[in-house]
Amino acid sequence: MIEKIVGFAERLTPAALVGAGGIGKTSIALTVLHDDRIKQQFGNYRRFIRCDKFPTSLTNFLRRLSNVIGAGVENPEDLTPLRPFLSSNEMVLVLDNAESILDPQGADAQEIYDVVDELSQLSNVNLCITSRISTVPPGCEWVDVPTLSMEAACDTFYRIYKHDERSVLTNNILEQLEFHPLSITLLATVAHHNKWDIARLASEWDECRTGMLQTEHNKSLSTTIELSLSSRMFQELGPEARDLLGVIAFFPQGVDEKNIDWLFSTIPGRKNIFDKFCVLSLTYRSDGFITMLAPLRDHLRPKDPMSSPLLLMARDHYFGRLLVDLDPNGPEFGEGRWIVSEDVNAEHLLDVFTTIDAESNEVWNVCARFMNRLRWHKPRLTVLGPGIERLPDNHPFKPLCLQHLSRLFDRVGNRTERKRVLTRSTELYRERGDDIQLSRTLTELSSANRMLGLFKEGMGQVEEVLEISKRLGDTADQARCLRDLAWLLNDDKQLDAAEEAAFRAIDLLEEDNQTMVSEVHNVLGHIYRSKGERQKAIHHLNIALGIMSSLNRHDAQFWINYTLAGLFSDEGSFDDANAHIERAKSHAVNDVYGLGRAMELQAIFWYRQHRFGEAKSEVLRAAEVYWKVRAVKDLEDCRVLFQKIEAAINDGEPPEIALLPTRTNFLSSASRTE
Repeated sequence: MIEKIVGFAERLTPAALVGAGGIGKTSIALTVLHDDRIKQQFGNYRRFIRCDKFPTSLTNFLRRLSNVIGAGVENPEDLTPLRPFLSSNEMVLVLDNAESILDPQGADAQEIYDVVDELSQLSNVNLCITSRISTVPPGCEWVDVPTLSMEAACDTFYRIYKHDERSVLTNNILEQLEFHPLSITLLATVAHHNKWDIARLASEWDECRTGMLQTEHNKSLSTTIELSLSSRMFQELGPEARDLLGVIAFFPQGVDEKNIDWLFSTIPGRKNIFDKFCVLSLTYRSDGFITMLAPLRDHLRPKDPMSSPLLLMARDHYFGRLLVDLDPNGPEFGEGRWIVSEDVNAEHLLDVFTTIDAESNEVWNVCARFMNRLRWHKPRLTVLGPGIERLPDNHPFKPLCLQHLSRLFDRVGNRTERKRVLTRSTELYRERGDDIQLSRTLTELSSANRMLGLFKEGMGQVEEVLEISKRLGDTADQARCLRDLAWLLNDDKQLDAAEEAAFRAIDLLEEDNQTMVSEVHNVLGHIYRSKGERQKAIHHLNIALGIMSSLNRHDAQFWINYTLAGLFSDEGSFDDANAHIERAKSHAVNDVYGLGRAMELQAIFWYRQHRFGEAKSEVLRAAEVYWKVRAVKDLEDCRVLFQKIEAAINDGEPPEIALLPTRTNFLSSASRTE
């Protein structure tokens, strides 16, 4: 960047360095001013004006300019009497902190802007402007000043801190400061003055955050930020501007530009205010969001969220949106995909308000709904888990939140955690005597045990649910229990008993319960596959697939096609197998983890056909998916498969590989219905 700006100066091209307070604009301008090449070209005709050091008016600006260039004109009214001095030699002229004179709301704003614009057009003057606002003459080359690189941030910190030993703790703090130059300089200065070791520095940071960034010489981050907020342009935005900044600062992602009207409908001129925040370099645009640098965010976010009316209004909007029912088979299901881009904001909002408003039932209800949206639209782990588990056992929403948390673990393939959390939810419902909810959690717990290979334990839970459903006279639920029992018996290799349970389920089902009919045919397909009766298996799987296609159930179609792919692969029909796995991928619209499973299975197909290049590419893609959702066991399976592929490539002879049973019936559509 220095080299670029030096080049502008050598060619007498005007430039404007624009960025937030403390980003390093003045340091860059001074470095350029004292560069050897600039000294050689311009000699003593290098001038520097601090525009915030005199009262803002055209008269004061021209008087200061006259003094700096040595014109000696007492009270010039315009540039005319100064032109002989400005044109006598090539000159570098730096206007530092020019926002104080270029503020459109300031005194003589237009007249000062016109003079600066005229200076930028002089053929023998290189004008360099540093400013927090973007209202600079159009002829200037615009340079957005970024934050530092990690390497430069470390060099800056340790040059001041004067400790030879570098630490990952320091790197973590610098990352949290987003490598903001002034913040790093202040942090290093405070640590150096107080002679703190790294451990003490980390401790102080954890306790005080950016509040510690103030030196004994009264240099501080807060002063720099408040200087931006004291400008006329900011003051003209109205009394709610500061609170709006606090809302932007509160959310880790900032505010989605598409949501400005939705979140702040009561604020007149809201879009203009957000634009002005960017003009003032208080915020910046990133991937459709209005956000800000971490140090500014830390300083400006509400210390007491309950005291910010606009933040509470934004909270209510988010909560209302999350409370909308999410039926995966309903037409409104796709609307819930908004969570994909705003999951971090929604999660942070809940993390804060479940802490400060833990007695509220609404916030925990919203928490459960949020996890349900993650489950379907963006499966990943969440920071909300520990807070849920810390809830008192008598809290009305604890078992429900645990249940949704377990489903999220299911979607990312963490079967052990799924069972642990479900077990606790089941215990709580049992203590409360809630048979309906107990029945549901026991059903899910039996599925979790099946995934873990604990078939006998799973059967015991299904038998208990069957007793509850008989007592309640619910034949549909009895059929569901028999379906689950059939799955468990199939996986336990009790195939005749599994077949009998499945047909008992069909006898109990009404014709209009098409979803359950499909699921029982699905399990029959697996049973006949296990028996080696291929045609019967295909027949029942196709019945299941036809029903789920008519119901537009993408999740079920995914897993049935996945099963058919494995079935055709068993007998070496790889073209049919690949066709079904491609169909499965097309239905993985809400299932990131399932997509990874499909990629892994396809890698096995390629491997068995000795097409090792395609196999390697596909298994790496699967591993990337598993890494994103933290599916550790599946990631380990990918690693083993990758090693076999590498060995085959290097040795030319592939070792034997078999399709593991768990790779073709794991998380089938029937077990995933709930």
